[in-house]
Amino acid sequence: MHNWFLLYSTRSFPEANIIKGMLEQNDVPVMIINKQDSSYIIFGEIELYVPTHLKDIAKQLVQKDLLN
Repeated sequence: MHNWFLLYSTRSFPEANIIKGMLEQNDVPVMIINKQDSSYIIFGEIELYVPTHLKDIAKQLVQKDLLN
């Protein structure tokens, strides 16, 4: 997965989808990798990746969104 940057990690699938939607509305492609255990969702994370060349823009968008 070179050329992709781990932008954000969470245990909440709804939170991951909200951030993904916000990024995609701003023309930043997102790939979600769900590493949660299928039986025990308290184990593991949901990771959001963005293309490396867009990581700075994506970081700013997430920080701005989380502050509001």
